[in-house]
Amino acid sequence: MKAFSQVIFLVCLINGSLIFAQDNYPQNYFRNPLNIPIQLAANFGAVRSNHFHMGLDMRTNSQENLPVVAAADGYVSRIKVERYGFGNAVYVTHPNGYTTVYAHLNKYFDKLDEFVKEKQYKDEKWEQDITFSPNQFPVTKGQLIALSGNTGGSAGPHLHFEIRDTKTEECINPLLFGFNIPDGIAPIISGLYWYDRRFSTYEPGANGIAVKKAGNVYTSNVIQVNSPTISFAIKAVDKANQGFNLGIYDAELFMDGKLIYNFKIDKVHYDDTRYLNGCIDYPKFVRDKISIQHLSTLPGMKLKNYSSGSDGIINLQDNEIHNIEIVLKDVKGNTSRLTTKVQLTTNSGKISSGDKTVSPNEGKIIKTDNAEINLSKNAVYDAVNFNMSEKSDAAAVSNAVVLNNSSIPVHDYYTVKIKPNRKLSNEEKGKTVLELNYGSDKNIIKPKWNGDWAEGQFNRLGTVRLLLDNSLPSVSPSWKDGAIVSSGSLRLKGTTKIGDIESFRAELDGKWLRFARVKDDFVYVFDEKCPKGSGSHTLKVTTTNTAGNTNTQTFSFSR
Repeated sequence: MKAFSQVIFLVCLINGSLIFAQDNYPQNYFRNPLNIPIQLAANFGAVRSNHFHMGLDMRTNSQENLPVVAAADGYVSRIKVERYGFGNAVYVTHPNGYTTVYAHLNKYFDKLDEFVKEKQYKDEKWEQDITFSPNQFPVTKGQLIALSGNTGGSAGPHLHFEIRDTKTEECINPLLFGFNIPDGIAPIISGLYWYDRRFSTYEPGANGIAVKKAGNVYTSNVIQVNSPTISFAIKAVDKANQGFNLGIYDAELFMDGKLIYNFKIDKVHYDDTRYLNGCIDYPKFVRDKISIQHLSTLPGMKLKNYSSGSDGIINLQDNEIHNIEIVLKDVKGNTSRLTTKVQLTTNSGKISSGDKTVSPNEGKIIKTDNAEINLSKNAVYDAVNFNMSEKSDAAAVSNAVVLNNSSIPVHDYYTVKIKPNRKLSNEEKGKTVLELNYGSDKNIIKPKWNGDWAEGQFNRLGTVRLLLDNSLPSVSPSWKDGAIVSSGSLRLKGTTKIGDIESFRAELDGKWLRFARVKDDFVYVFDEKCPKGSGSHTLKVTTTNTAGNTNTQTFSFSR
C-alpha cells in the first residue's frame, strides 16, 4: 500500500468529488488564506493581457479589509508596495520549500505595517520592495498577516494568492495542493478553429467551425480543408460552482486515436509568462476580445513545462476522413470532449502571402528614411510580413512611424529609433517624449538621444512619434484651499497633458509626507504626522512629468 501511495497521481474521493492530486505537491498543507469559503474569480493559467494569470483570485464578497491569514507556518520574507501590479503584497516563506504570496492588500498586520511605514519615512519614498530575515517576522498558520483590499492593478476587491517554489520562484498552480473548492462543472466549449499551417497563423488566420453540445460532449460537422498541413485551436472556459469564467487546465488533441498534442498549466515562471501570447490567437484576442488557445506549438513559443508530445501540426496524407477528438479537463477531473472529423478535399497549393520579413529565431533590423526598428531573435512567435511606413503628423516633431500593426504580438522589448522632422535644440530635445500608440492605449517614455536620433524601447507594436511637451503636471486637492479638513484623508488628483506624473513629492510644513499612489491620485491618510487639532498647515507638492517638466504647488488646510 505504501508503494501504491507514491504513484505520480493519486485518485481520492473527497466530499463526493473526484480529485486528481499530484503527490509531489503537499496536500492540505496550506489552509485557505481567508476566513470565508474560497470562491474563485480567476484561476491559475487564465488568459490575461500579455500574461497567464499566475495565481488564484479569491472573492471577498465585494468587500475590503477582510482578514488575510498565513496559509502555513513560516516567516514574512518580503513585502512590496507599488502603484500597479500587486499593490501592497506580502510574501511568506515556508519550511517545506514554498512561498505564498498575498496581493492587493489594504494594510499589513500592525507590527509589519509600522516597520514599512518607518522605512517609507526614512527613505522618503512610498514605493518599497523589502526583504526580511527569518527571525524578523515569523508567522504561524492562521495568523493574521494583512487586510484584503483593492490596491495596485486590481479592478475590484479580492485577494490574489500564489504558491511559488522558493528556490526557482516558479509559480505553481495552487489547485494542485488540495484546496477544497467545490467544482462539479466540466469545461465549456464554444468554438473550434483550424489554421492553414503552410502559412503563418496570422495570415490568413482562423477558420471557425460551429460546434453543437450534448451534455459534456460536443460535435461538429465534418471539417473539410484545402490544406494538407493544419492545426486546431479551441475557444473554451472552465467554471467553478460560483459561475466565473476560469482558464482551461488540461487539453489533449487526438487524431485517429493517437495523441497529437497536449498542454497542461501546472507551473510558470514570471520570466516566461509573456509566452501566453504565443499560446493564443493574439490577433483575435486584441481585435475581437476572444480567447482562443492553440492546440499546437508556434515556432517561437518556448514556454517550458506547458506542452508535451509533438508540435500539434497535422499532416493529411490522403483524402480519407480522419477522426478528431479534443479532451478538456479541470484539476478536479471534470471532463468535456469534442469529437469531429477532418478531410482534405482539395489542395489549393501553397500560395505566397508575401515576404514574411520577420521569422521566429532570427533577429531583424528594418528601416525607413527616418526610423529604424531592431527586433531580437525572440521577437515573434510566428512569421510576420512586417510592414513599416511613415506618414506626416502635424501634432508631432517627427513623422508618425507605423510599426506593422498592434494586433501582432512581440515577445520582448525592441529598440526603435526615430529622427525629428526638423532640427531640435538641446533644450527641445530635453522636452521631447516618444509615444507608442497601440490602439487601446498609449505608452509614453523619455527617449535617449544619439545625435539627431531619438531611441526608446517598447514591447508592443503600433505607431510611434516624437512629441514636444512644454506643459506642466499638476495636482488638484479634494478640499478648498485653506479649509478645515474633517475627513480622514487628503486626496490629490494628478493631471498631465502628455505622459504621466513620474515623480511626486509632498512636504507638510517642510517635512516629507507619505502619500500613496492610487491610479492617478495621491492619498494621504491622517496619522501622527498631522494629528487632529494641530492647527493650520502648509502642503508643498512637487511633480515632474515624463518630459521632465516640474511644477511646485502650495496648498493650505487646517485640522
